Amino acid sequence: MPEPRQLQRSSTRLMAVLMVLVGVAMLVRTLAAGGGPVAVGVLLGLLFIAAGAGRLYIQFRTSR
Repeated sequence: MPEPRQLQRSSTRLMAVLMVLVGVAMLVRTLAAGGGPVAVGVLLGLLFIAAGAGRLYIQFRTSR
């Protein structure tokens, strides 16, 4: 059985990747529906991508 700390790291990484994927899906869906660059879906998609990527960056940076 993995250690609790390792389990936390893995679940944090998984949630960050899922946030990036949700952000990409929001962007694609909004742009496919004809949304412009300031549409709510585009802005939220970019925020989801930034939050997930930022979390991954921080985790990899502190794990060294």
